Amino acid sequence: MYRGVELWTKAITKDMVQKKISDQESILTYPDLAESIYESFANTARKFPEKTAVVDNWGRAYTYEDLHQKTEVFSRWLSQEFGIRHGSHTAVMMYNSIEFCVTFLSLNKIGAVMIPLPSKYRQSEIQSLVEKSDVEYVIVDEKFCDYVDGGLPVCVIPDGTNAYALDGFVCKEKSAFQEKTGDCVTASDLALLVFTSGTTSQSKGVMIRNCQIMHAIESYHRTLGITESDRAIIPIPIYLITGLIAIFGLMMHVGGTVYLNQFFDAGRVLEDIRKYEITFFHASPTVFSLILKHADEHSSLPSLRMFACGSSNMPPAKIRMLHSWLPDCEFRTIYGLTETTSPATVYPMDANKSPYIGSSGIPIPGLSFRILDPEGTELPALAQGQVWVKGSNITSAYYKLETDAIQDGWLNTGDIGYFNEEGYLYIVDRVKDMINRGGEKICSFDVENELLNLEGVEDAAVVGIPDELYGEVPVAVVRCSKDNRWSEEGLRKELKKRMAGYKVPVHIRFVDAIPVTENMKTDKKQIRQLFDTES
Repeated sequence: MYRGVELWTKAITKDMVQKKISDQESILTYPDLAESIYESFANTARKFPEKTAVVDNWGRAYTYEDLHQKTEVFSRWLSQEFGIRHGSHTAVMMYNSIEFCVTFLSLNKIGAVMIPLPSKYRQSEIQSLVEKSDVEYVIVDEKFCDYVDGGLPVCVIPDGTNAYALDGFVCKEKSAFQEKTGDCVTASDLALLVFTSGTTSQSKGVMIRNCQIMHAIESYHRTLGITESDRAIIPIPIYLITGLIAIFGLMMHVGGTVYLNQFFDAGRVLEDIRKYEITFFHASPTVFSLILKHADEHSSLPSLRMFACGSSNMPPAKIRMLHSWLPDCEFRTIYGLTETTSPATVYPMDANKSPYIGSSGIPIPGLSFRILDPEGTELPALAQGQVWVKGSNITSAYYKLETDAIQDGWLNTGDIGYFNEEGYLYIVDRVKDMINRGGEKICSFDVENELLNLEGVEDAAVVGIPDELYGEVPVAVVRCSKDNRWSEEGLRKELKKRMAGYKVPVHIRFVDAIPVTENMKTDKKQIRQLFDTES
């Protein structure tokens, strides 16, 4: 077993305590944490009232005092006029905006359960999630006003392009709501119900409590050294766990500044990093691949001190590309899931300066890991198996779903990996993405990493497709640089020099962009469909 509290320095873990969450439960966490993200934000607003908290898509800046006041007004309206109460299941479907930030904080103040709905989903998919999560109230940007059927109360937020859009949501009568609301909100309360990515039939509602949010945020604060001097940008959908917890929640906790992009545009991201002197950038491997295409336009970004990367495999070759581009910016690999409220492992130093580059780092304080074989036997260091995790920011259940993926507090991540003897986790592949070619197992990450080691290959993804002889064989999609085009036969010939022949993709398709999901992860389901179409 690998325990984060034993792997990090005493400077980070020495004051950790057992905190009682309920009569039956306590967790190992940090002292003096706020009960909720709203309470943490309110504390920050009192400490830094004049400091800029959020800058929206159109460059409008809002101080902590202003954001706090807007939250007080809207939370009062949501409770008194709209009817939301402690525990109310409230769906939110909004773009990255100051209005989203206010809504999130307002619902958390009330003690409601926020259910973020993906803004890229179709209406039928949204309706399925609403039904699965027992939604009682709905808050949507006006573009989505017709997405939810069934007679539910719907609060439609006007377009905020020209001005703050919540000014009209004011209570008719002043009350003592501001002073009283929040007193009943506790660390054990359910705060978020976040659906995992996938089709609506496969997605699971992850139940996340206030204590899990606060432990995750403080873990980021300590392990990454984020402070009130940091400025971060959110170019991905803010409703994803990375946007909500690892960026917005973290910055509101420490007193940093968040810059919002309504939609992702790699060129704009880099321009905003330069313009606003962004110091901290947390994104997925896909996003890093996309911004690397614009690296020549920004030879220097002196304010940027740290990259953080999670959500999927980050090949060492790509980390080195980033280092070659911006050598003074350290790179921290992060491994986590929605079920871990974002962080599970964090790289404790700049991966470029570590002999363990390619690993996902070490477990955060408060979490324990073990590697199990299919029979449930714990494996030693360097042995590959299923990755299980337990601890202070791990969901205890999926909403109305019985599953053997959670057993006695242990979560089966669905990943295959191993630990080295120093306690660094290496993720080998997703269980579902492991390719079984006639009994020979092929890790898609291994083949992807070899492809990315080839000059001129900028991005790649490998999947398995059905085969009559072997059951399954590997195929790949590859994006090359404009001035260095490989042929399919050339790539396959070069790969045969570097790995066993059975691992080499039987087909390679060249693409202008690797397909991605709505949360900017490589979409391996869509890639398989590309080859199904060709067959």
